[in-house]
Amino acid sequence: MKVLLLIFMSCCLSAAVVQHGIYTSNNGTVNFRSEAPFELINATSKEMKGAVDISKNNFAFRIRIRSFEGFNSPLQREHFNENYMESEKYPEATFSGKIIETINYEQKGKYTIRAKGILTIHGVEQERIIKSEMELTGKSILISSSFTVLLSDHQIPIPRVVKEKLANEIKVDIKTELLPK
Repeated sequence: MKVLLLIFMSCCLSAAVVQHGIYTSNNGTVNFRSEAPFELINATSKEMKGAVDISKNNFAFRIRIRSFEGFNSPLQREHFNENYMESEKYPEATFSGKIIETINYEQKGKYTIRAKGILTIHGVEQERIIKSEMELTGKSILISSSFTVLLSDHQIPIPRVVKEKLANEIKVDIKTELLPK
């Protein structure tokens, strides 16, 4: 009987830790697309890191710019890192802030949420509200989102010579699974 009581209390305590804890991910996926008149550019990274503090409804995500792969050629990737994103000077993009909606993290299900925070790309901060889908599985938090980023909002120049090959509006898709820390 004491053993059963001990097991029950351990389960309750571990559930309480999860309900008020931090969920993290080290391998979220970020895909971006530039759909310009003369060229489609696609690149992906599977190195997005992030955390959600469910007790405060706060979040923080970051990605190394050099972790993006794909592109149409190695030269295009080099130009992306050196000429446009200046990865040496601005090695990461970040998004941190607060989930606007009040979420009952104890109830499994899918939720449409709005993440309000500061998106920093190329050293330029922009306040954004990004609509996302959140699924609570009971063991993890799944987050996915699609949004756009304007290069001009982050002072990323488009040289005239590639104006028809690089769109100002970049489409971004993210997907990640966060687990209790």
